[in-house]
Amino acid sequence: MVDQLTQITDQFEASWNAHEMTVFGQLFHDDATFVNRYATYWRGVDQIVAGHCAIHDSIYRDSSLRVDPADIDPIDDDAAILHFWTRLSAGAAHPAGPHQADTLILAVATRRNGDWRIQAAQNVTLADPRTGRELLRAS
Repeated sequence: MVDQLTQITDQFEASWNAHEMTVFGQLFHDDATFVNRYATYWRGVDQIVAGHCAIHDSIYRDSSLRVDPADIDPIDDDAAILHFWTRLSAGAAHPAGPHQADTLILAVATRRNGDWRIQAAQNVTLADPRTGRELLRAS
């Protein structure tokens, strides 16, 4: 189970960095949900892919993502919770210019017909709760 779930996070990083959102979409069940770091809610893999295509064709077209190893909590033989940190490096295409952001993703992965995929994911940006200023983790 752990090896298959680790493949999800490895592919998350690889597909982001290749800007291959069709491949990115294959990480999700057809009826999956995704909440991005700005609280945009997408239901279904088509919306998830379309939303990510829009940002990868524009502000994140020159971005890269590093995904840290996931903290995996099995629920049963066919479900697990993953928490994983990412460091986004935005490039010159971003309106704010080159910068980095750390986010924590909570994903629920389930196995259907032998395939592990993400059923639900939510991405939050690390920020100071008193000021809202984005923070970076000590690496």
